[in-house]
Amino acid sequence: MKKQYKIILPIIIVAGMLFGFKMVNEPNPEKDKILIGLVRYALKQGHYEPQLIDDNFSENVFTDFIDALDPYKRFFLQSDIDEFSMYKNLIDDQIKSEDLTFYKVVIARFDQRVLESQGYYKEILETPFDFSGEGSFNIDYDKKIYSKTTTELIKNWQMQLKVSTLSRLYEKIELQTTMTDNFDDNAEDSKTEVAEIKSFEELEKDSREAAEKSLDDLYTVMAELDDTDWFAIFINTLTVQFDPHTNYFAPKDKKRFDISMAGKLEGIGARLQKRDDYTRVAELISGGPAWRSGELEVGDLILKVGQGSDQPVDIVGMRLDDAIEFIKGSKGTEVRLTVKKIDGSVQVISIIRDIVELEETFVKSSVVEVNDRTFGVINLPKFYIDFNERNFRNSATDMEQEIARLKEENIEGLLIDLRNNGGGSLKTAIEIAGLFISDGPVVQVKYRGEKPDIRSDKDKQIQWDGPLVVLVNELSASASEIFAAAMQDYNRAVIIGSKQSFGKGTVQNVLPLNNYFKYPEDLGALKMTIQKFYRINGGSTQLEGVVSDIAMPDKYAYFEIGERDEKNPLAWDKIEPAEYSPIDIYENFHQVVNDSKERIADNPHFIIIDENAKWLKQGRDNTLVNLNFEGYKEELKERLKESKSFEDISLYESSLEFNSPKYELPIMEKDSVLAKKRGLWHKSLKKDIYMEEALTVLSELEVRKHLLVKN
Repeated sequence: MKKQYKIILPIIIVAGMLFGFKMVNEPNPEKDKILIGLVRYALKQGHYEPQLIDDNFSENVFTDFIDALDPYKRFFLQSDIDEFSMYKNLIDDQIKSEDLTFYKVVIARFDQRVLESQGYYKEILETPFDFSGEGSFNIDYDKKIYSKTTTELIKNWQMQLKVSTLSRLYEKIELQTTMTDNFDDNAEDSKTEVAEIKSFEELEKDSREAAEKSLDDLYTVMAELDDTDWFAIFINTLTVQFDPHTNYFAPKDKKRFDISMAGKLEGIGARLQKRDDYTRVAELISGGPAWRSGELEVGDLILKVGQGSDQPVDIVGMRLDDAIEFIKGSKGTEVRLTVKKIDGSVQVISIIRDIVELEETFVKSSVVEVNDRTFGVINLPKFYIDFNERNFRNSATDMEQEIARLKEENIEGLLIDLRNNGGGSLKTAIEIAGLFISDGPVVQVKYRGEKPDIRSDKDKQIQWDGPLVVLVNELSASASEIFAAAMQDYNRAVIIGSKQSFGKGTVQNVLPLNNYFKYPEDLGALKMTIQKFYRINGGSTQLEGVVSDIAMPDKYAYFEIGERDEKNPLAWDKIEPAEYSPIDIYENFHQVVNDSKERIADNPHFIIIDENAKWLKQGRDNTLVNLNFEGYKEELKERLKESKSFEDISLYESSLEFNSPKYELPIMEKDSVLAKKRGLWHKSLKKDIYMEEALTVLSELEVRKHLLVKN
């Protein structure tokens, strides 16, 4: 998976994150030992396919932990790796005895090496780079070896910083050239414009300063990490040996996961970011308490936080996570924010906290006309559910309601867009499948060593019995694949999109570790693979995903995207099929599929998309960066010239018009932010060639005259 990130930007980011590393608080050996013991026991007892914790396991942890800390080989020396190697076959024994020696030794040396390197980038960036000579730098770090000496290490730093500076320099020169070319020679202020043009040397200096500023800023973010964060990295090098979806969540990561799954949080409804020493308002969530109050604005800096009438707490210089803890709170409580406005004034703003729904997580729908017939489009970004609140909205009830609303628009067919839907709740996936079939099995779920459990829809009521198309891509995963596979196995829908979906055929459970060990501090949680799921036809979606009935070219076509590109994925296998009866609903299923395949093969836009995918793969496979500025510029200009042949992809626009359903119109009249979001979504759908082809397929499907029931 790491090979996907061999680009210049991550070099800059990682450098900034790791420079000047220093633990904010001291390690808690007792807590860390408890965590190791709990995780090891849970994995042994509960994981679907437990791994032997032996010398081979030990060697893999050894490699992965060091690589996680220093993926670009800019901190550790070869002598450090040689010294660490004494633990290569001992880590398994240390895990079993809750011995943290390996972790402590590596982290201590990491701390030392990063502290030693703090001055490297500042000293290197003080001197101009020479971009006139020959040479190149390979950014395929898997093939690089660790530096043998400090001199070699500094040379490695110098080369990486030269690459990042070169990238910035090229961008600055191109921007200045564009501005100059567009300048009107007859303008009265031409002398001013000419005076602002900088020389190559000046722009090179600006580029070095920008690289340094980026590193400084990102170092500030990394400096806020404490031992809990670093130890979590170590634990996750253990869990990833079992499979890529078994992860340890430190306490704050568990909170983020819960919010993501539920699609809601309690607080003021603002996204915050760190800006120097200040907590800055980055976005107001539409419909949230802060948005409704109308006083807090994007760009405001929060100086103090008070709980009701209590004495406010100064949060300037505070860690962002800690500041957020002060700001958020239970529904109905008051928070008073002392903020510095953009104009420099200071105000105290009172906000009553409430439940904030993250609308981008939820179902949304649109109505579209195709050949004078009305069709509905439903976008489902996630199979969301709140496990803690009985009455909170979830994706199944929302989907049922949205279909009912679209039926009031007299739609003749329904398209469900699951692109980029990474999954979520298995329960809601089964319930949503039940909206389109009478009753019967939807998925088989299997614990290790046990017979599969067939999960069924038991409600004979059908919410939608008309034509159905499901749109997927390589990032449609897990619960998305359960739903799409069930619709495919029942012949209920046409599956259209990428060649195959993500290929995640496993089920995880989140275990709060404090439930298993009474400890005064929060121990976090373990998300562990406990089951595999199988289609009702007996096949697994693991690795293979759901193969589309109609495959459309896309930019990822020649990339290894999905479960098969993850580290240590579980294998594909097959079990006995469940008893089910496919539905003979469509008069012309095969004809529609074949016609679509022919259209796609002959469509010049899809042909260009396929050529572009090959070109992108070629570009990513080239990891050599030319360090001569003129050579670098010529190579990029050649790539730019080649890219122009693919411009039609972004310029594409269909004749379709997408609109919000009638129920949403009065809501948007009161909510300008929501109206803007919907407008942007509809604009993107109009330019979406995949959506257009899927709707064409939908419009061609003919349902048999009989009722939708099982044979």
